[in-house]
Amino acid sequence: MPEPHQADTRGNSWVQMFAPGLLVAATGVGAGDLITNSIVGSTVGVGVLWGAVLGAVMKWSAAEGIARWQMATGTTLLEGWNDRLGAWVRWCFLAYFVIWCLSVGSALVNGCGIAGAAILPVGDAQTSKVVWGVAHSLVGLALVWFGGFKSFERAMSALVGVMFVSVLLTALFCRPDWSAVAEGLFVPSMPTAGRHHLLAVLGGVGGTVTLLSYGYWIAEIGRHGQQGLRTSRIDLAAGYLLTAFFGVAMIVIGSRIQMEEGDGFAELATRLAEQLELVLGPAGRWIFLFGFWGAVFTSLLGVWQSAPYLFADWRSLARGDDAATRARLDLAQTRDYRLWLVAMAIVPLFSLGLSVKMVQYVYAVLGGLFIPLVALTLLLLNNRGDWVGREFKNGWFINALLVATLAFFAYVGIVELLEQLTA
Repeated sequence: MPEPHQADTRGNSWVQMFAPGLLVAATGVGAGDLITNSIVGSTVGVGVLWGAVLGAVMKWSAAEGIARWQMATGTTLLEGWNDRLGAWVRWCFLAYFVIWCLSVGSALVNGCGIAGAAILPVGDAQTSKVVWGVAHSLVGLALVWFGGFKSFERAMSALVGVMFVSVLLTALFCRPDWSAVAEGLFVPSMPTAGRHHLLAVLGGVGGTVTLLSYGYWIAEIGRHGQQGLRTSRIDLAAGYLLTAFFGVAMIVIGSRIQMEEGDGFAELATRLAEQLELVLGPAGRWIFLFGFWGAVFTSLLGVWQSAPYLFADWRSLARGDDAATRARLDLAQTRDYRLWLVAMAIVPLFSLGLSVKMVQYVYAVLGGLFIPLVALTLLLLNNRGDWVGREFKNGWFINALLVATLAFFAYVGIVELLEQLTA
């Protein structure tokens, strides 16, 4: 993989320690999670809170495995797939990656358009969505293009603060039954209204393809070896703790209001704001809207910054660059990175006239297919002592989490397939 950048002068500051994990949390939590969890909370209550925590633990195990491979081998997971599993994996990934970028980019510009329109309308609803969707995409492009990694870190840290503080305040102001919240967290139960609500919470929390970006972010700050893996476990734990907190808070908020699944995405966002205004007054509406905006814009900015890494890395592997060439390569400064960044910011804008509900559905399906692929390949790669070394091999706990993750998503896929066949 490209040689890690020299560690900056921040030394062991909390920024260097926790920034990559915070980036994972900020990028992985989006408007879809916000709406889905609020619907689940409104429908089945706080009894499924434990699902948000378990979902975060499963995603943590996948991200830990990505860091483990990179710390052990000095290569990205994409490079590991290519070198150890065959070039065919690289080509399959590219096909998936292109479709994923189109779907996630479309979902994010639409989500930012809806958030901006809710805060400051510009004309009618459709015009506002288009104007704000375009504006957010281009601002994200400019921040990534001109700002560099440190500016990206600072912007994301500020937005994460807005997002999580807003959600925390909203949840507290809703005054839930705290004994029921504690029971929902620590006493697992299956909702009587249907298993799909629990599956939505388990599968929706955290990121998908953006998990791979974690490797490039830790390379930016120079992590390596056993110490790098220990640090990564800590910052990923912090990041996914925030992710679990966000999921729990949104279920709590949803449990205090009335939501309906039949509405479209935009209608659900508006309904949620209106319901919170009834419960909390005008302050509740505005606190939520800024939290909603923070969630979608951090996801957009994170994807705009991270997805081009994957394309630039793929291009280096496709060219057959040798180890020396890749060691000198700064992916963020390559033409391939810049090309994909521009494409990410421009191409999805054409989706602003499409149904947001359809865009979100495609995004969710594609994301759900990726996690079992990562879990399976990490079981294959990180259990080979001759590839990663005995000191970096998976332990029984990590293997158990990866097997559980793989089994869960396989189960979800089978359930969904059977439901479609019997519908």
